[in-house]
Amino acid sequence: MTEPRSRRRMSGAERREQLISISRTLFAEKGFDGTSIEEIAATAQVSKPVVYEHFGGKEGVYAVVVDREMQKLLGMITEALSASHALIKLERAALALLHYIEESSEGFRILVRDSHAASGTGTFASLISEIASQVEDVLADEFAGRGYDPKLAPMYAQMLVGMVALTGQWWLDVRKPGREEVAAHLVNLAWNGLTGLNPTPSITVTGSRGQGQPPKPRTSGEKELREFEKAREKEFKEAEKQRQRELKEAEKARVRELKERERLLKEAEKERERLLKEAEKAREREEKIRQREARLAERAARLEQVDHPE
Repeated sequence: MTEPRSRRRMSGAERREQLISISRTLFAEKGFDGTSIEEIAATAQVSKPVVYEHFGGKEGVYAVVVDREMQKLLGMITEALSASHALIKLERAALALLHYIEESSEGFRILVRDSHAASGTGTFASLISEIASQVEDVLADEFAGRGYDPKLAPMYAQMLVGMVALTGQWWLDVRKPGREEVAAHLVNLAWNGLTGLNPTPSITVTGSRGQGQPPKPRTSGEKELREFEKAREKEFKEAEKQRQRELKEAEKARVRELKERERLLKEAEKERERLLKEAEKAREREEKIRQREARLAERAARLEQVDHPE
């Protein structure tokens, strides 16, 4: 007799995944310092040597948990940045981060906690740096096309990613408004700011006498400003067209999926009805056979009585 499934002995790979899952929850709730090997082992209902065997200690399992979360989030952001239009890239990247926070709250809490030596390079700051390096390439191309200095792209990338990341940290606990609304406001601020950037911005600098100096005026004439505004409106229209095309394609795909699902359901229903009919016919045949056998048995009994009267 086999053991119940719940008591089946785990394989090495299954045990490792169990320990990672349990540790992930504990690190999210209590942090690295607040979590002990004893607690991990007790929750998994194993001895401490089992944890040491798989990871070498608390530091080892923490590094694995952090690395997995880093790779998961980076993968989602990288995929979002593969969109064709810069506005779509920004929207999808913001949504990707918020989606990760919504679906992997424990993982995000681990990433944004104060980094620990055990995490190695897996700190939130290094994660932001990696994402910013990808955004940097996107911004450099945008800057070059708009006449801005591409060398400033790394700085703006840090600003943009930092804004989104800090908003994500705030949203982790409040969860209001909803994900799409938060992303829309993020994109509204970031995109509208980027499209109206001054190539040579400056702030009011306080002099030695405490008197503010006015910022440098823009040198663009009215004609250049009008051309810039036309270019911005054209870009908005193109972005909107691209967004509408993608929405239409998504809607078409959804309709196709629904139709296919309905077709499969109808076929399944027909098959079920056919099987029911066949089963009913089989029952009827069995009933006829049973009745025939009963009649034959009754006739045989009567014949027996005729041949051998008492």
